[in-house]
Amino acid sequence: MASFPPLTTRLYQESASLIYMYREEPFTLASGKMSHHYFNCKKITLHPARLSLLAAAIRDELLPAHGLALPKAAGGLTLGADPIAYAFSLACHEKGHLCMPVVVRKEAKGHGTGRQIEGDLTDIDEVLVFDDVITTAGSTLKPVAALREAGKQVTTAVCIVDREEGGREALSAEGVQLIALFKKSDFSSR
Repeated sequence: MASFPPLTTRLYQESASLIYMYREEPFTLASGKMSHHYFNCKKITLHPARLSLLAAAIRDELLPAHGLALPKAAGGLTLGADPIAYAFSLACHEKGHLCMPVVVRKEAKGHGTGRQIEGDLTDIDEVLVFDDVITTAGSTLKPVAALREAGKQVTTAVCIVDREEGGREALSAEGVQLIALFKKSDFSSR
């Protein structure tokens, strides 16, 4: 196991066996790729205690370790990023910092206001993008494009697990730095 700061270590210890699975018969991933490694980060994001720990680890360890201040807005593509954005927003609020949660739909609504992006971004120039697991970054680049189209800057993406399968490079090609709490290699040497 890699060396992590205290909150991240605790999250890893509490969730590694729940979120990671290796199987001889490969899984089909959202990217369409096949892999023997499966990560189910819903075991973190849909569990109150682990989700709270994740938000605190991002706020207190991950962002400061990369010299980043707390953002004014954070979110990503629904559904994977939603619980992370809400929990992170609340974690920031606990420290007296206002960070607006943002939800980006896969496509604009066909009814009502027809919005693709939900959240109050008034007077906010930059948005931190979240994702749970990044393989090729396809699901991460969608909200980046939507937010940029709406006139917002996106320079950083944060994920729980970087599968180390080209996502970091794909984001970098679009001018987005990827910061991951964990990497596939933290779970398996295969």
